Amino acid sequence: MKLKLGIPKGSLQDATIQLFARAGFNIYVSPRSYFPTIDDPEIECMLIRAQEMARYVSDGVLDAGLTGQDWIAEHEAGDGKTGVLTSIADLIYAKQSFGKVKWVLAAPEDSPFRSAKDLEGKTVATELVRATRAYFARQGVNVNVEFSWGATEVKPPMLADAIVEVTETGSSLRANRLRILDTLMESNTQLIANHTALADPEKRTKLENIALLLKAAIEAQGRVGLMLNVRRADLAAVLGLLPALQRPTISALSDEQWVAVNTIIEERTVRELIPRLKAARAEGLVEYPLNKIVL
Repeated sequence: MKLKLGIPKGSLQDATIQLFARAGFNIYVSPRSYFPTIDDPEIECMLIRAQEMARYVSDGVLDAGLTGQDWIAEHEAGDGKTGVLTSIADLIYAKQSFGKVKWVLAAPEDSPFRSAKDLEGKTVATELVRATRAYFARQGVNVNVEFSWGATEVKPPMLADAIVEVTETGSSLRANRLRILDTLMESNTQLIANHTALADPEKRTKLENIALLLKAAIEAQGRVGLMLNVRRADLAAVLGLLPALQRPTISALSDEQWVAVNTIIEERTVRELIPRLKAARAEGLVEYPLNKIVL
């Protein structure tokens, strides 16, 4: 069995490969090849632009792939059939952070445009052409939607009246003095597969296992494990300081007066928490990294 898996080429490529590494899959990309190697003999990888992933998975060229909800919507707003693709996992990560991105309608700060309806008869530049046309059709607004090959933020006001662009932090829009008028959609990465692949029991199981490990790697992001020893008499004070994923694990030690405590915490809280735990008479504190958390 060989699972043909599409890896998004471009801005999401490095974040995806890093996520797979945390999930236990090492992907090696050659600058001269579109076929990365992976240390799993049951998977065959191919680099495909996220914009085209839904098409190739839908057509059966690939069994599965990773792409955004935005490009799935763009595919289905065109010639792509709905219901052909199934999302196996909702993976909230992006190129700069573990979060969703937004496609927004934006116009120059000093323009008279305040909403989509103000753009009647105007030109809107975007890479997300079909979904943008569908958005304005729902608004009942007639606009000229033009495809943009990139650097979309610099096009208003000379080359377009407004744009529909993807943003993660909004910094690029602010730098180009653009004001957000509306949000068309939020998007994050999906692991998608076609129905033919899912009808194969071996491929389905493989995909479900990949999804489990990817979600576990995302869940572990920004968290660490913490172990410590404490006297039973001081246990309540220590537990009062510990936030936990659910509840700390408490284990008896050979000395009946002591217990071991094991928990999971947000990494950003460690620098403040450890001194407070030490002051509460905890001893033998050990912080350790986490690769996966399976819920």
